[in-house]
Amino acid sequence: MAADQNQADGAALYPQLEPYRRDWLEVGGGHRVYFEESGNPEGFPVLFVHGGPGSQSRPAHRRFFDPAFFRIILFDQRGCGQSTPRGSLADNTTAHLIADMDGLRRHLGVEHWLLFGGSWGSTLSMAYAVVHADRVAGMILRGVFLGSRAEVDWFLSGVRNIIPEAWAEFAGGADQPLVQHYRRLIDNPAEGIAAAAARRWNDYEARVMDPANPSASAGTASAPEVLASVKVQLHYLANEFFLRPEELLDNLWRIPNLPVIIVQGRMDLVCPPLTAFAVARGIGNVELCMVADGGHSALQPQMAAQLSAATRRIQTRIRR
Repeated sequence: MAADQNQADGAALYPQLEPYRRDWLEVGGGHRVYFEESGNPEGFPVLFVHGGPGSQSRPAHRRFFDPAFFRIILFDQRGCGQSTPRGSLADNTTAHLIADMDGLRRHLGVEHWLLFGGSWGSTLSMAYAVVHADRVAGMILRGVFLGSRAEVDWFLSGVRNIIPEAWAEFAGGADQPLVQHYRRLIDNPAEGIAAAAARRWNDYEARVMDPANPSASAGTASAPEVLASVKVQLHYLANEFFLRPEELLDNLWRIPNLPVIIVQGRMDLVCPPLTAFAVARGIGNVELCMVADGGHSALQPQMAAQLSAATRRIQTRIRR
């Protein structure tokens, strides 16, 4: 679920590059979705699906892909990043996001594309593939997440067995379930209360992502950015990600016999490996790569190296 916050080892990724196109797509309900393209305009299309919910695409995300081979497409989901209005919850559901992705595909004149999604991005990639299987050429998934009650309960309470001090600070003062508690705080008209609660939520995520670092924090994002991000994430959590129980797991059979590579950190506390294993068994034609010392962030050096290698391996399979 959480955003990628660690810095990657530059040697694991392709060189930095700038987009040749940046634009916004009107998708209805007052939403404009930001998207960008980089790499080879005539290359094979790949869509980077960011995590969260509530996070955003970042320049480092372009660097997982060979810019000579891929037409690299990044976008920010509704209410996220450079999409507008930032933090908007109106007409913001999983079904809307799937429709936005396919609307972007049509807008860009793409017939089939590779999906690359991590954490919530893996959820959304699988949800898209279930609905639009004929438009998916393959998938690379990381930190796999199905949006189940068990996964959310682990993140909100189970992980306290490993980082009890961080959890105590995160849950302190809550007199109701944590999602409702934090939604009440971020809706508080007192700006300072809302901003502090959003920062505390993000700092907890950072601690779960990097449990060995007691000073891990959400970084230097501005208070409005953090508040908008957490508001979207809590909206999806409160609505169980707008998915029925077991909806994705029960429908993985709809994903056709396509190349799928799952790169899963063995030490991922945000999205533990059991889910990746279940998805690999449910899809069937999957290469499951467990990274022994890998965590949750795609930009952790060990994970970045394996993800870049996965994009190189899947190129050969796409060419066939």
